[in-house]
Formats: sequence, C-alpha cells, structure tokens
Amino acid sequence: MHGSATAHPNVALVKYWGKRRSRGNLPAMGSLSLTLGFFATRTTVRFDEAGGQDQLTLNGRANSRDLKRVQDCLAPLRSRSAATGAAAVDSRNDFPTGAGLASSASGMAALALAGATALGLAEDPDLVGRAAMAGSGSAPRSLHGGFVLLSIDSQGRWSCRSLLSPDEWPLKVAVAITQAGLKQTDSRSGMELTRRTSPFYKAWLASQKSDLADARAAVAQRDFGRLAELSEGNCLRMHAAAMGASPPLVYFNGATVECINRVRALARDGLPVFFTIDAGPQVKAVCLPDALDDVSDALGRVPGVRRVLSGDLGGAARPGTP
Repeated sequence: MHGSATAHPNVALVKYWGKRRSRGNLPAMGSLSLTLGFFATRTTVRFDEAGGQDQLTLNGRANSRDLKRVQDCLAPLRSRSAATGAAAVDSRNDFPTGAGLASSASGMAALALAGATALGLAEDPDLVGRAAMAGSGSAPRSLHGGFVLLSIDSQGRWSCRSLLSPDEWPLKVAVAITQAGLKQTDSRSGMELTRRTSPFYKAWLASQKSDLADARAAVAQRDFGRLAELSEGNCLRMHAAAMGASPPLVYFNGATVECINRVRALARDGLPVFFTIDAGPQVKAVCLPDALDDVSDALGRVPGVRRVLSGDLGGAARPGTP
C-alpha cells in the first residue's frame, strides 16, 4: 500500500506560540495564515505488511530525529485502518528545512494526506486534519489554500478552513533567506520554554482573541493597511514573549532586523508591504501584486540576505507528487 501527496508551507499572520497543557499537540490559541504556493513538500508513504521498522528519509537522507513526529502523525490513521505494517516515508522539500519556513507544517500535512491515501482514508478530511495536527500544530493550515483560519474554542474543539482562496485576494510574498541550516531551538521546544518561563506569555495569550477577530475582519474587507498593522504587531509580540523566556529565545539575526527596517522604510514611502517572521531568522514580506518586484529587489540588497524567493499564494494539499 502506498500513497503520495504535495502540500505547501504556510506563514501565520496571527500566530500561535504555545500548546495547551495536557491536550497533546493542540495549540493554545487560534491562528490565521497564508499558504505559500512557491514552496512545496512532496511525500510518499509505503506500508509493508511483512513487518519491519518505520523509516523516514528526508531530502534523500535517513532521518531518525523526526521519526517520532512521523509516527505521531500516522497513529490516528493506523488506528482507524488497523494497519500494522511498517511505514517507509520519503519526504522532500524544495525550500530550506527546519529554518523557520514552516517545513514541519507542510511536511506533516503532506504525510497525513499521503498516509490517508495509502490506507484508503483520504475521503475523511477530519481524520486527515487530526493526523496532521498530531504531527505539527500548524500542519492543518497547510491542508488548505489561501487565507486559512484555525479556530479553537474554550473546550479545546478545533476546526480549520480557508477564508479566501488565492484568487479572491491574490497577495504576493517575498521571503528573505538570512541564514541556512537548522535553527538552534525548534519551535516545539521554544513554545514550551516560553510557556514555562516567560513573564510575557500570559499577556501574549490574552491578546490573541482580539487580534484574530480583527484580522478576520481585515481579510473579509480586503483591508491591507489594517492587516499589515495587526500582523506586524502580532509577530513582534510573539517574539517578545520568546525573548522573555529563560534562557532568552532570540530567533532574529542581524540581517533579520535590517530586513524589518527595510520593509518599514518601503511602507513609509507608500509601498503596500508588511513583514512577518515565524520562529526563525527568515523574513516574509507580504505585499500587493504590483509591489513584488520592488520589495524583492529591496530585500535582496540588504547585507546578510543570501537570496530572496517570492511568488503567489498556494492552494490546498493534494494527492500525488507532480
């Protein structure tokens, strides 16, 4: 039995940073994201009923570090199908892995859909979503395209859906790569450290409900200026909470800060652009279509920027690996 799937990473405009205590991998808050169409993860899963051990190959190399997360993702699918065979997972990213570009989100989304396809369960989107969530709290967002809302109520019930397709508000994104290789602290560890030790965590958590409601309204109204203000503020508050942890979590490098300054200067000069940064040093600049060339060129001239990758918003995860 085998199945394949392709999924795109996402960048959160209203972020989540922290898990619910005693609730497995469930985020502590809702979030709003953009799916990036110019990056992709392509994953194939094969189940061998003859036995053996689960194996993960990532970008052509055997990977044992992330095998537990892979098994967590496949567990809901195996439980539903009673599959007992070993899984051989081959996953490939066409963008930097583990560097703050949501490779875990696209990876777990592609894995969940590929595994479900292999086991004949792909027609159950709730099950696929639960499998993706078990692997990464942001992975359910990568199952959907465009502007994606992950909602969580006070009882811990969650849902994920697309608010607007890429065609309904075709924003562009430029990503400034300021560092190659893995970040020093992975997101899951960083979230837990922030929750346990940062004096700013409770304030961060308390601000999320209003940010999410306001951002949803901005998206519905296509209000770029309001969305820019909300997204930049939410991003900096998340990083402030992380920097307040003990020891401090500083995901920025010097080029990250200079990219922020450059984007803010462009906006002051009237260019429709804003920045957001996840748990890593890479800067994502979101802009209206006519501004993309200017934004990409300006970021590419920032000292320390290795390259700029840019393009359109992406669609939902899909079976197959084109």
